[in-house]
Amino acid sequence: MPMTTAMPYPDYAGALSVVVPVRNEAENVLPLIEEIHAALEGHADFEVIYVDDGSTDDTPQRLAEAGRRFPRLRVLRHARSCGQSTAIATAVRAARHPWIATLDGDGQNDPADIPLLLDRVRAGQRSPGLALVAGWRTRRQDTIVRKISSRVANRVRGGLLGDRTPDTGCGLKVFPRDLFLRLPFFDHLHRFLPALVLREGQQVVSVPVRHRERVAGQSKYGIGNRLWVGIVDLMGVMWLNRRMKRPEIETT
Repeated sequence: MPMTTAMPYPDYAGALSVVVPVRNEAENVLPLIEEIHAALEGHADFEVIYVDDGSTDDTPQRLAEAGRRFPRLRVLRHARSCGQSTAIATAVRAARHPWIATLDGDGQNDPADIPLLLDRVRAGQRSPGLALVAGWRTRRQDTIVRKISSRVANRVRGGLLGDRTPDTGCGLKVFPRDLFLRLPFFDHLHRFLPALVLREGQQVVSVPVRHRERVAGQSKYGIGNRLWVGIVDLMGVMWLNRRMKRPEIETT
């Protein structure tokens, strides 16, 4: 009987690690941590892992203060900035639970949407093979330039990779820890998670989520540091996809 090599992952059963990468987000730390706990308290056995990616403002002090108030919070720090994808990978490797939820540390993702994504991977509701639930910011609260650039990038990426995901830039995602650790790692990996998950033979679904205006701090991304790096990464992911072989194994 033939069988595929796609790895089955267990349904979400209530144990969750929430991963938040931050760099110079001092003013957003405490409000967001409070919202995460409010969204998940009584809902799951969870931990919150912040990775301070080499902040040069008061982010470390705010995280230390939050740690005294919230025992579920764990804080890791990069001595120098290594980028968002590396920060996410640091947290996922340190996570204690089998399912991961990620969100951006700027407060624009609403933690109240995390349970909405988790509902898609619970026993009895999860479709076969579903391994990544991605947030879809249907009503972006960004500048017109960022909206247009993201729309163009999503269309180009989707057309070339066929990842069937309208918004890979949304930081709100849910996936199994073991799946992430199987993926080939590179800088800016987080923007190509849907394509890489499909490459592993798993399924991806997008769920509409809220998006909020940034009320403090400054964005770390602009057209310059997204466009050219994104093109190089896109070519790399296309190369990975072309060389992926998934055999059918026949047992006797």
